[in-house]
Amino acid sequence: MLKRWDDLPEFMRSDAVRPYWEGLSRKRGQLLLKRVFDLLLGIILLILLLIPMAVIAAAVKLDSPGPVFYRQERVTAYGKHFRIHKFRTMVSNADKIGTAVTVGHDSRITRVGSKLRRVRLDELPQVIDVLQGTMSFVGTRPEAVKYVEQYEPEYYATLLLPAGITSEASIRYKDEDKLLSAADDVDAVYMHKVLPEKMKWNLKSVREFSVMNEAGTMFRTVAAVLGKDYE
Repeated sequence: MLKRWDDLPEFMRSDAVRPYWEGLSRKRGQLLLKRVFDLLLGIILLILLLIPMAVIAAAVKLDSPGPVFYRQERVTAYGKHFRIHKFRTMVSNADKIGTAVTVGHDSRITRVGSKLRRVRLDELPQVIDVLQGTMSFVGTRPEAVKYVEQYEPEYYATLLLPAGITSEASIRYKDEDKLLSAADDVDAVYMHKVLPEKMKWNLKSVREFSVMNEAGTMFRTVAAVLGKDYE
């Protein structure tokens, strides 16, 4: 649930964040409904996906040496750090030999990993994060710590809500890796060109938050995975 203004971390209590907090504070009933929805859908999906996820886990393990899950540290509501659950789609030491974002035709991606990423099956284990409360089905995608540390003041408004498995920004930038593939400095291009554009969508979603809007985002996510493009 939404914290009281005085209980927010100091770095979030700014004039840039205040309007977003005030808007959400008038929607506490919908925020509660959002959490109830996450719990109910999360339990149902976890039961339905147990066998498919076991098959995927075996494929990941057989395809390349390393753990089944990729557990990079990310940031969620109120700046809390957590270790995200994703099926590993890269070589086990990928973080040490490249950037925190992935580019097109990234040599670190494994054979099975490329197939999982194409239809976002690598993100199925995040249902565990939803049940734990560190994530939601819809919300700003959780960024790596080093990117959050460089946020503009207004960007912190996205941390008023849990990070999400999908978002309007991730729908529009589903081919983000291809956009970054030609960059000489991937981190710089991501921080100064890609992230600001994604944040326009993320902040709009916080400003216009409603359960109905989030339901629409989930339907658009399915359509995007099936090939539909959104501008």
